[in-house]
Amino acid sequence: MQRKIRVLVGKPGLDGHDRGAKVVAAALRDAGMEVIYTGLHQTPEQIVEAALQEDVDVVALSILSGAHMTLLPEVLKLMKGRGIGGDMLLTGGGIIPPEDMETLARMGVGRLFGPGASTQQIAEYIRSWFVGKHGESALSPAAASDSSPTRRAAPARTRATAAQKNSGARSPAAPRGQAVTRPRTRAAGARAKKVAPARRTARAQQSARPKTRSRRRRSAAAR
Repeated sequence: MQRKIRVLVGKPGLDGHDRGAKVVAAALRDAGMEVIYTGLHQTPEQIVEAALQEDVDVVALSILSGAHMTLLPEVLKLMKGRGIGGDMLLTGGGIIPPEDMETLARMGVGRLFGPGASTQQIAEYIRSWFVGKHGESALSPAAASDSSPTRRAAPARTRATAAQKNSGARSPAAPRGQAVTRPRTRAAGARAKKVAPARRTARAQQSARPKTRSRRRRSAAAR
């Protein structure tokens, strides 16, 4: 039965940096694999339980905290205890020295990737492991033919955003030199209403002053 490769991407321990894990997850998805991302601060028990529930083929861990010599062996031990150590691939990456990679490989952990490794290398390694484990016929044609794990770029936008219209920026579709008229907002109308009464009050005071002086002059002449 042909199917896609299912990969669980996890962030074990106290490591709170998941940008690299999300990039790898998106790249594996674009390479034709089904990817499940567990989120931050997962325990080894939670990761193994999620791998069982999701019935994945690969468990890929991203570790940047320096606890790889503790977390990876613990996850591998739990996988073997649940009877999935020989069926699932445990791989990952992060800030891992080469000598630690060799030690973990002797324990049974798969290939680990350090800084500078490309997402294409990770996808090719997982695909080659799956083919070696289950055979070429088990891989779906779509996943086997897709060799470009690069994330697809979004199409360029042709319409100006609401912020650009409100700021008076020129729309990309408008001719050069033509600006978008900035609409009058409620705040501008409120300011105008507040200023108008003050102007009328000042004018009333100015018109009232001459009348007061003339009254004083007439009263003085009468005396």
